[in-house]
Amino acid sequence: MPLTMLNNGEVGTITRIGGNEETRRFLNNLGFIVGEQVTVLSTIGGNVIVNVKDSRIAINEDMAKHIMI
Repeated sequence: MPLTMLNNGEVGTITRIGGNEETRRFLNNLGFIVGEQVTVLSTIGGNVIVNVKDSRIAINEDMAKHIMI
């Protein structure tokens, strides 16, 4: 399921990152790597604030849909 399906406070492990090569590289550079744990801190209008690798990152809904948990 995509990252957008997690509720606030839930933790998931990244199983796959979709999208084209540029999108995958962008998310990888932010710390979204297969096997890494992600905690959803807040969701506002589809946009997601997550904690990954001890960093808070905000991504829009389109990017979050490429991250599979």
